[in-house]
Formats: sequence, C-alpha cells, structure tokens
Amino acid sequence: DDTTVVGLISGGDKAAYRDEVLKLSEWCFANYLALNISKTKEMVIDYRRHRADHTPLFINGYCVERVSTFKFLGTHIVEDLSWSANTSAVVKKTQQRSHFPRMLRKNSLEERLLVAYRSTIESVLAYCIMVWCVGCSAADRRALHGVIKTAQKIIGCPLPSLEDISSSQCLCRAGKIIKDTSHPGQFLFNLLPLVGGTGASKARQTDSRTVSFPGPSEL
Repeated sequence: DDTTVVGLISGGDKAAYRDEVLKLSEWCFANYLALNISKTKEMVIDYRRHRADHTPLFINGYCVERVSTFKFLGTHIVEDLSWSANTSAVVKKTQQRSHFPRMLRKNSLEERLLVAYRSTIESVLAYCIMVWCVGCSAADRRALHGVIKTAQKIIGCPLPSLEDISSSQCLCRAGKIIKDTSHPGQFLFNLLPLVGGTGASKARQTDSRTVSFPGPSEL
C-alpha cells in the first residue's frame, strides 16, 4: 500500500530520480496496479542557502502535489527535518490516552496502572523514537518529558525517561539487525573484541561483547 521512492539530486541533475519514478509507474502498470495520483505526495528536502525552484513531477500526465509536511506510517515528517509537528501529535495522542490510567486509579485498580501506561502511553512515545528523538528540540523534549511526569503522578512510581526509552529501542533494533544476516545494514554494526582477563575473571568475561554503533555520517 505505502510505497516510497527516494532520490538524491546532485548537481541539479534530476534524471535518475525521475527515472526511478517512471520505473515504478511502469512496474505498477505491468502488474495490473494503479497509482492513485491524488494521494501521491512529493517532498523536497533542500538545505542549500539559495534554493532553486524545482520543476513539478508528473506521473501519467498528472501533476503530483508537493507538500512541506507529510504523515508517513504514523510519523509526521517535515521538509526541514524538524520534529515539532510530530512531537505535537505524539503529545496530543498521549494526553488523550492518559484517560485510561486515570480511570483505573479512580476505580482502585492500581495493580494494572503500569500495564496500562506501557500499552497506551509508552507505546506511543516509543513508536519510531529511533528516528525522531535525537533531532528533537529542547522545547520538544520538555513537552515529552511533561507527558512522562504527568503519568508518574497518576501511577505513583518512577517511569523510564525519554532517553531510557530511546536507548532501549535502539539496542533492541541493533540486536535484531546483528542477528539478521540478510539485513542490508548489518555491516554497519561490528562486535568489538572479547574483554580479556585472567583466571576466574577471564572465564566470567569470555561471553562479554560490546556492539559498535555506526556514526551519523555512516547511516
């Protein structure tokens, strides 16, 4: 259902990008599929100081709408790769869902509060957090931390911070990539040498390994 074509335009040459779009259109036609042009959007991410006007994209004679923000698989993406729009949507959704823990506490069902928080609020915070957490502004982080603080008051116990949730999700994803030999990004993760030692300490440390994460320039 959701298909994305990503193209790098270098030196003003858009031929390769438009060729990929043409190939997609031809593949759909060959496989008896129809592209819904009215729902197709184009976003241009351009960090140049002097931005040039980009010519419109046409598919089967129809002009594709160009947008500055787009909701893709539940995450709001903006052309300048800022995350304020996504943060506002996340905060709004978590505030709506905070009704469930409040009702449980009101009905003296405290033993289920933590489960309700993780399933209704933390799940929203954790969704695609690996993508947007690092790029959040200070104002965005304050708003997200406010969601967790409010939940702590309702539940009455400490909860994982935004950074803890992000680290947990990153480690979980990295572990899956390392185990999946067919994953195209597996080569980005390297296991560091085994920790050395002597005697009993060496025996305990034999299976201890550390994962080397790729830097931003490598992703």
